[in-house]
Amino acid sequence: MRKTCLLLLTLAGCTGIPDGVVAVEDFELSRYLGTWYEIARLDHRFERGLSDIRADYSLNSDGSVKVLNSGYSAEAGERESAEGRAEFVETPTVGRLQVSFFGPFYGAYNIIALDKPGYRYAMIAGPDRDYLWILARDPQLPAATLKALVDQARTLGFATDQLIYDRHPPSEQIP
Repeated sequence: MRKTCLLLLTLAGCTGIPDGVVAVEDFELSRYLGTWYEIARLDHRFERGLSDIRADYSLNSDGSVKVLNSGYSAEAGERESAEGRAEFVETPTVGRLQVSFFGPFYGAYNIIALDKPGYRYAMIAGPDRDYLWILARDPQLPAATLKALVDQARTLGFATDQLIYDRHPPSEQIP
């Protein structure tokens, strides 16, 4: 297994939010828990060579969030995964968390867009504009929704022309 986190940050102590970007309010963790599929991301070494990237969120007994990120490595011929822990930076109603995969080192997980009626899609930023993910509950996102999220990210100053779009197998092939 790679000694890196998959999907979400491992930046030591970088738990901020980009200037001019705001995390969602009225966030409900219980509705956010479960499986999310990566739809698009900005490139980072810890996800290179991976496809069918997913994040599974569940509650730990201490109230923190268990994060299980995984992706398929064609080179290794298997899924690789990393387990982490997330905690709220502010209050549980603001979509700002800090995530750790390696001991005391935390990275920012800022939910900057969210389908509040259905919790079907989300857009996540790191501490700066170098980190961006678009996630969905299903392996594909409707084209109009994806376009709206990409347009929002572009307006916020993210390099959307550099987005990498993930590939997921048909649902009957998802283990």
